[in-house]
Amino acid sequence: MTNDNLYASDKSAPQDRSTGGPLDLTEVSAVSQYLDFGSIRIAARDGLQIRLEIDEATNSVVAVSLEISGSTLQLQAFAAPRSEGVWHEVRANMQNAILAQGGETQERVGSLGPELLAKIPLLDEKGIAAGFKLARFIGVDGPKWFLRGVVGGAALQDPKAAGDVDALFRSVVVVRGDDPLPPKEQLKLTVPGGTVAPPRVI
Repeated sequence: MTNDNLYASDKSAPQDRSTGGPLDLTEVSAVSQYLDFGSIRIAARDGLQIRLEIDEATNSVVAVSLEISGSTLQLQAFAAPRSEGVWHEVRANMQNAILAQGGETQERVGSLGPELLAKIPLLDEKGIAAGFKLARFIGVDGPKWFLRGVVGGAALQDPKAAGDVDALFRSVVVVRGDDPLPPKEQLKLTVPGGTVAPPRVI
């Protein structure tokens, strides 16, 4: 059972989000050292590998995946209302979808606020269950945006690795842009000019 009353406001975010991250572009004084992926900017660091996930049907970037010290973090940013958050609703919908697939979920409150641990069924090409994948879903509501992360690997078991991934998530800068967008619409991702690992087609 989670202690959601600690994060009972409409927006779900650490109290120091505006200084400790994840940050809005307007909250950063200089972004020249960040890799620019459109709606998401990431500071380069030693040992960090970055891979873009591409939708084969549309040939568009749908997620940025980071890997460091045996842990993975998939990032996506979405539009949100100025005064309301969407993480509580998104988290509930994800939980229902995973349970409907025959998976298992556990809600808890972590360093970033409410999060979801999940055991997600894996299906083979014939749609037959072929094991499970463990994942941790984290999210933070910012100014007119919502940033979601999917954590895998070492950070699911090792507290230090989990802390490193949380710090990596908080180092992200989100670029919302001025275009009017409906809530929960994904913000556009682009391929940067720097060196990035080959994309993974999904």
